[in-house]
Amino acid sequence: MLRTTVRKLPLVTAILVGAVSLSACATKAYVREQVAIVDARVTTVDAKANDALARADAANAAAQGANSAAQAAAADARNANQRLDQLTPRVDSLEQRTTTRRARN
Repeated sequence: MLRTTVRKLPLVTAILVGAVSLSACATKAYVREQVAIVDARVTTVDAKANDALARADAANAAAQGANSAAQAAAADARNANQRLDQLTPRVDSLEQRTTTRRARN
C-alpha cells in the first residue's frame, strides 16, 4: 500500500502544481476589463492635465499682457518725468520774472 502511494505521489504533485498554476492565470476577458478600468482612469487624468495646461497657458498669456502694459506705463511715466524736468527751469524763470515785476509795482 505504501508503494502505491509513493508511486502516485509524483502524479498527484504534478496535478496539484498544474491546478495551482492554471488557477493563477488571468483570462483575456479579465485582463481586458482591468485594462479598460485603467484606461478610463488614464483618460480622465489626461483630460484634467490638458485642462490644467490650458488654464496655465491662459494665465501666462494674461500675465504677459499685464507685464507689457506695466512696461508701457513705466515708459510713459519716464517720458513724463523727462518733460517735467525739461519744463522746471522754464517755470522757475517765469516765476522769478513775475516775482520781480510784482516787487517793482
